[in-house]
Amino acid sequence: MEYRKIKDEDNDGGTLSNDIENLRGIGFSGVASVSNVPPREQAKWKRKTVVTVALTFLTSSQAILIVWSKRAGKYEYSVTTANFLVETLKCALSLAALARIWKSEGVTEDNRLSTTLDEVIVYPIPALLYLVKNLLQYYIFAYVDAPGYQILKNLNIISTGVLYRIILKKKLSDIQWAAFILLCAGCTTAQLNSRSDHVLQTSLPGWIMAIVMALLSGFAGVYTEAIIKKRPSRNINVQNFWLYIFGMAFNAIAILIQDFDAVMNKGFFHGYSIITTLMILNHALSGIAVSMVMKYADNIVKVYSTSVAMLLTAVVSVFLFGFNLTLAFFLGATVVSVSVYLHSAGKLQR
Repeated sequence: MEYRKIKDEDNDGGTLSNDIENLRGIGFSGVASVSNVPPREQAKWKRKTVVTVALTFLTSSQAILIVWSKRAGKYEYSVTTANFLVETLKCALSLAALARIWKSEGVTEDNRLSTTLDEVIVYPIPALLYLVKNLLQYYIFAYVDAPGYQILKNLNIISTGVLYRIILKKKLSDIQWAAFILLCAGCTTAQLNSRSDHVLQTSLPGWIMAIVMALLSGFAGVYTEAIIKKRPSRNINVQNFWLYIFGMAFNAIAILIQDFDAVMNKGFFHGYSIITTLMILNHALSGIAVSMVMKYADNIVKVYSTSVAMLLTAVVSVFLFGFNLTLAFFLGATVVSVSVYLHSAGKLQR
């Protein structure tokens, strides 16, 4: 392996004797010195490692922070204000990224914020879908625990795949359809409950909310991708900025409708704690981490992050919330992990 690597590197004029000398210099231990790895490759692997760890940490801690932010089984803070701050923070991060681009590249037609009505008018639809989905994310924990939530939210893979087929006319491979069946089986297995009269740990309202969230997430994701690909040269931070602006607007309306009296009487930040602040920061950074995965890593990183996050959430929940880690949950999580991997592998065979 080392000889082949060195031979390839010295292919432009290197000789066999030079290759042998290089091989002797490295030694026969089978491990090359880190100094022989090109700096560009080192930087690439460092970025990929950081992104993988960050996405795994953010994904696994998301459900934990939501549950942990509750006091006596309820949220003391307004979930609509928390959601508003998430959108505001994401908007600010997009602006900060744009500021760096403007400083280094200047303002161009593709990265300027000024736009037309035809371009902006499409963003309210996914923004509204994400609003409903994100609010349901808080209320579903009345029916499901953090590990169960991590399992059930993988249902959005099915909704996304089906909507890809219907809206974007993308053909799904046989492996992907098989992965969908495995995913359903894994989610059901993980929810099996042998300690009560109920077959499943999650009640019917919890399943309905999980399915609705999956449909909303899938449709919003596919619709957003269609918007982005409609003008691929447009800077992604500009597109995110307008999506988050409408997200802020819809969340402001939600505050007026749902929590106006509470905000006026108790204050905007009533009931906030360090955990609440960490939860808001987590939600905002999760979206940024997914974007970084697409840019610096690959789809397999998302697969591993999702799989590891399910197990990490379960283990942490054992200590924080007294979660009972059953064999059914472990087997179900394993089947879900395999199905996510097969779905990812199926993309390569289309």
